[in-house]
Amino acid sequence: MAFETVGWIGTGVMGAAMCGHLLKAGYKVHVFNRSREKAERLIAEGATWCDGPAAVARRSRIVFVMVGFPQDVEQVVLGPDGVINAGAPGTVVVDMTTSSPDLAVRIHRRASAAGAASLDAPVSGGDTGARQASLSIMAGGDAAVFERVLPLFRLMGKNIRLMGGPGAGQHTKMSNQILIAGTMIGVAESLLYGYKAGLDLNALIDVIGRGAASCWSINNLGRRIVDQDFEPGFYVKHFVKDMGIALNEAGRMNLCLPGLALVHQFYTAAVACGLEQKGTQALYKVLENLSGVREKTDENRPE
Repeated sequence: MAFETVGWIGTGVMGAAMCGHLLKAGYKVHVFNRSREKAERLIAEGATWCDGPAAVARRSRIVFVMVGFPQDVEQVVLGPDGVINAGAPGTVVVDMTTSSPDLAVRIHRRASAAGAASLDAPVSGGDTGARQASLSIMAGGDAAVFERVLPLFRLMGKNIRLMGGPGAGQHTKMSNQILIAGTMIGVAESLLYGYKAGLDLNALIDVIGRGAASCWSINNLGRRIVDQDFEPGFYVKHFVKDMGIALNEAGRMNLCLPGLALVHQFYTAAVACGLEQKGTQALYKVLENLSGVREKTDENRPE
């Protein structure tokens, strides 16, 4: 079987795990990250270090991008030393960052003009899904390009679908983030109520996590809240970015999304409280503070 030569830019919490699956499957992978130390594990596993996006593009036929913010995507892909300028005709750029649909369309146009191709393919499933190769991958772009990349997507995810043309993957991810925003405030308020009522929170999740209220967030992030584990699977700062994109897109479409706007304000408060580097479950800390609740010590945790 002939393998594509792969490039990977962005080896953070999720990107490193996703890239690792390609390495384990036998792909030759060229990597770049702004801080090399975050790529060291992948290099030890056989990835080849490159000094920048252009160097990755010159050595790869399919280049995956998994960075933080739309401005990072723009620099890495469209900048003077970016992937499109350096890549050979036929190169495919796959942006797996959650970014703006408009940027995805611009990347598609620039790539097409250069004889290359692109997909916007954001993911859902968090750090757990990245490690377990069980991500949902929602793609936008041309069907032929999607089929070319699909064997690699299958190494990273289980629920993979082409949602439409350029930008459709990002629009799908915005729908995903809108749903998660409302769900997360429900999870935080539910557990805060249970705590104040004196319930065993693990037992609470055991019960409501198997009924009509069952969702990924209560069964996964709810457990982290109980354990006072607020480290990121997905950063607060990135979720604030995602909700901002969704609100901007909603404004362009003349949509009123008051629930999203409210949760966005609570997460903005989380940033103001210094929680931007924590996981999205840190929303609980904001509501805890608003209610004057302090859950600082082990004796406050349920047995």
